[in-house]
Amino acid sequence: MERRGAAGGDVRMCQAVLPAHASHRGELSAGQLLKWMDAAACLAAEKHAGVSCVTASMDDIQFEEAARVGQIISIKAKVNRAFKTSMEVGIKVTVQDVLTNVEKIVSVAYATYVAKPVVGGKIELEPVNLLSTEEHLEHTLAIERRRIRLGYEQVFQNLMQESNKEDTFEEEDAVSTDLTHVQSIELVQPPHANHHGNTFGGQIMAWMETVASISASRLCHSYPVLKSVNMFKFWGPSVVGDRLVFNAIVNNTFQTSVGFGVCRGEALPVAVWNKWLQPRLKFYLYVEVGVRVEAYNCEEWIKDQARHINSAFLIFNTVNDKGELLTFPRIKPTTKDGMRRYHGAIARRRIRLARKCILSANEDKPSDPWETSNQAYVSYSNIAALTHLAAKPGWEITSTLDDIKIWTHEEGDVLSLKVEMQVQIPSHLAFSLLSDFTFRQQWDKHFLTCEVLQAVNEDDKIYYVTSPPMTDHKPRDFVILVSQRQPCKPSEPYIVAVKSVTLMSMPPSSEYCRSEILCAGFQIYGDSNSSCTVCYFNQVTSGVMPYLAANLTGSSKSIEDTALECIKFLELEGSKY
Repeated sequence: MERRGAAGGDVRMCQAVLPAHASHRGELSAGQLLKWMDAAACLAAEKHAGVSCVTASMDDIQFEEAARVGQIISIKAKVNRAFKTSMEVGIKVTVQDVLTNVEKIVSVAYATYVAKPVVGGKIELEPVNLLSTEEHLEHTLAIERRRIRLGYEQVFQNLMQESNKEDTFEEEDAVSTDLTHVQSIELVQPPHANHHGNTFGGQIMAWMETVASISASRLCHSYPVLKSVNMFKFWGPSVVGDRLVFNAIVNNTFQTSVGFGVCRGEALPVAVWNKWLQPRLKFYLYVEVGVRVEAYNCEEWIKDQARHINSAFLIFNTVNDKGELLTFPRIKPTTKDGMRRYHGAIARRRIRLARKCILSANEDKPSDPWETSNQAYVSYSNIAALTHLAAKPGWEITSTLDDIKIWTHEEGDVLSLKVEMQVQIPSHLAFSLLSDFTFRQQWDKHFLTCEVLQAVNEDDKIYYVTSPPMTDHKPRDFVILVSQRQPCKPSEPYIVAVKSVTLMSMPPSSEYCRSEILCAGFQIYGDSNSSCTVCYFNQVTSGVMPYLAANLTGSSKSIEDTALECIKFLELEGSKY
């Protein structure tokens, strides 16, 4: 297998928004933007691979800002990580007002491209050449996003089973979606395709957005605005000369929370909003439209033998001329297929909301709930938080003792701790011992008890931990998620990430003070076949501070003592292997 690439896929595209690119409101068409995003990302992939590439999938896309005629769209696309024959490309879209020079983020997305040489066969891609801290971070997190993609279907099926039990369709004003069905056909011509003759993924996305928008308009009798797209996945190629048949239909409508304003960029007073809502117990401001794409060549067209090449789900809202949100009617499934689509939309919405909540998490919010819809994203955020913390610049060394170094990092009011230990055992053994928290009591006096609540999979476990009481305080307890990852290549560390989660089966008890761990864990680097460097990180929270305060003021050596016990434990247990 030939190895190709490593030139570094980094592409920038600038486009002026012209009237031909815009909707009737003077805003950039989402379909046109999707075409630009796909083109830029594909060029970045081809720059790295050195051969032609095709779109395999594009992750969920959120559109945060609208671009208007006369403004400038800038797209930065960069290969974050190369796998064997595929690559993840990160895409960042911004809009700039030429008069005010104000720049805003429109969207951040991730797409997967597959290298396809003109002569056929397979190639093995070279790794991405990483230079900056940001590039290292994205490279590490790309493998986590890949795990989410691969596990999406299983999560969706689990949620479908739950969703089937939830809705009773009792509303009298609910309507059928039969009239929202739209079918359209396109003939793939040379301008729609690359030099392989394969249809551009962005062109297919743009056509899908058009038929989905028409479908949504038949429900709201207004002009819908695309807000987000569920993952695009391309199941197969289409080529010049193919007929593409698009079928779109509304799947469901969704509510929002009482008290939010309904104007773009401007919140109405809550009293006005609630008065407007008073006669409406439930109201629906978003609609999901499903689009299925089938391809036919001439022979398949005659025989009516379709190739399913793509499906996607697009989320719209709709506004009036003043920019105020309008409502959609409630949906009532009338067929077995309608019921399937209805519940599928509910499941996808739960995944979407979980993703948005977890990935936009801040330090003031409580620990994330552990639910079917968000497990992959909570695990991702656990690994991501530790990776970001470890990569922060500005760590200052505060103590050195033999094989132990203690570092601190201050950013605003946030204090973080790093303990670096030199251990004389192989890195894979240190990882095995440190990732099993039932061993923690043997070397960490802050762990009074530790039990496994859920063994989610081989990489994620939930533990219940109790800690001894400090002076005049109750003992503390923690419910924590421990996520472990092995490196994909020798230069990467083993990772054991820790954060608090909320588990419905383990509510707070009056006997303990329930405390939170925001971000903690280990990174383990191999130094040789018989030694490694273990780095422990902790972003200090109020629940952890009582155990560290004396050490940080210099009146105690508990951190050094715990680190020494950790080294002794690892080397003693490691000698048994």
